[in-house]
Amino acid sequence: MRSPARLVTGTATAAVTVIALGLTVAPSAYAGDDFGRLEITPATAPPGSTVTVNTTACGPKGSGIGDANSLDAGDFEVRKGTHKEVLVGQFTVPHDTRPGVYEIVVSCDDGKDAVGDLKVIGGGKHEKPDHDRPSGHVRTGVGGSVEPNSTQVALGVGVIGMAAVGGLWLLRRRTESTEGS
Repeated sequence: MRSPARLVTGTATAAVTVIALGLTVAPSAYAGDDFGRLEITPATAPPGSTVTVNTTACGPKGSGIGDANSLDAGDFEVRKGTHKEVLVGQFTVPHDTRPGVYEIVVSCDDGKDAVGDLKVIGGGKHEKPDHDRPSGHVRTGVGGSVEPNSTQVALGVGVIGMAAVGGLWLLRRRTESTEGS
């Protein structure tokens, strides 16, 4: 069985080795690359939805223009967000966009680019609905009729009236039987 000190030492050595290798390999893999990360929210969206992008690739005083032409959404403005060094922009996925993965690019004024992928689900040549909100009756399954109907209302009142008369008759009959005893 290994001692706890030896276990901790071995784990720490392995962690330092992994970190050192990561630091020496990472810069060479991205050296000379002017692409930054573009965060896309939501990363998967149906046609007609609004998509937000943000990036820190343009620097603290940077600005840029977003390009969503790959899905025919055109260019969009990218502005400083509420967080330091973050630029934010929005665009709407066109209603006739077919499912697939589309590249979104933000070009910074300093020459750097931020790139990300948007996955479009569903869609494909759908027409925009004529109305923006639901209409009609809500069918929750909790009593009542869908449409007011005078016949049903009259029958309901009649049933309640008969129940009241029957209840009074039973109550009166019960009181008569207790008085006669």
